[in-house]
Amino acid sequence: MGLDKKELMAQLADRLQHSDRLAVRAQLEAREAARSLATESEKKEDGRAAIEYGSLATGQAARARRVQEEIGALTAFRDADLPRFNRRTPVALGAIVDVRTEDETGYDERTFFLLPVGAGTELTGPGGDGFLSVITPASPVGRALMGRRTGDCIEVTLAGEVHEWEVLDVA
Repeated sequence: MGLDKKELMAQLADRLQHSDRLAVRAQLEAREAARSLATESEKKEDGRAAIEYGSLATGQAARARRVQEEIGALTAFRDADLPRFNRRTPVALGAIVDVRTEDETGYDERTFFLLPVGAGTELTGPGGDGFLSVITPASPVGRALMGRRTGDCIEVTLAGEVHEWEVLDVA
């Protein structure tokens, strides 16, 4: 697994920045809609809509703050000395982990990147080769993988179903 972790984290930071821009734009649009509705008419219906748009703007502002916090946490983690992993090293933050999954259709392999933020984001490998899923220690998969080593089997509960996976590699 010769993946450049800093490049993958830069890819995640770009996605978070994009999400931040969307949240800020949505916040501004909702605030403007609330203002224009509040000034256009005194009708009760418009007043209710203005309140709803105001609430939406507040929610988008909170979303933008959360994304900014995630960007800060990712930047701090990326700028720190990343731990080095090998086949004997236990899974921890910064690890890229290959697992063999099994379901009713058979076996498959998945690659996860354990980071402090960005859960659920799909990253693209170098040259568009393959995908990695970002997980955090708080996620079900992250909790199951923390401290495990190559060759370990883990049980992961997803959507109420227990799945048994094997750790193929830690890098």
